[in-house]
Amino acid sequence: MQKPNDGYKAISDEELALSAQKGDERAFVVLVERYEPKLSRYGTKFLADTANIEDTVQDVFIKVYQNMRSFDAARKFSPWIYRIAHNEFVNALRKVSRGAVPVFDFDALVAHHVYEDPVVEAKEKEEMNVLLKKGLEALAPDQREILVLHYIEDLSYKEIVDVLQIPQGTVGVRILRARAALKKYVLREQNL
Repeated sequence: MQKPNDGYKAISDEELALSAQKGDERAFVVLVERYEPKLSRYGTKFLADTANIEDTVQDVFIKVYQNMRSFDAARKFSPWIYRIAHNEFVNALRKVSRGAVPVFDFDALVAHHVYEDPVVEAKEKEEMNVLLKKGLEALAPDQREILVLHYIEDLSYKEIVDVLQIPQGTVGVRILRARAALKKYVLREQNL
């Protein structure tokens, strides 16, 4: 038996967003179905309470729906929706912690050179998947976020730039620092 949205499976996110901009509600529903599990997983890196994550993901989709006309279909959809999700989760984290998330970011002030080698990247991703399973929750939220975006959600440096609104070199530095912190944690745990 064919589901009502099966005809949309082969359509790209960008094409679905364009259809949703034109009023195709089923196209929007397919985007929600595609991104709800991803954004929920992303939300666990900010918030511990499942109810807060679910509420925030719903808020993300409300914002996406309200701002769908502002999406540029010539660009990729995933960084656009992750940027909205990032903002919503940061706001939710502020509400939960009753404090401000630090605004000063030294890494963003200093230019960094970035070099992406596909062979090195593949090896690093393999190694990181093992480490992520062992110690992701022990990291600070900003370190978890950058690792999740790059290694779990498989966003490129450029896409992460679009999500976090930071220079590309800063993305590379944050990934290096977060990986180092994760490795340090895992090694410390193994020596106990």
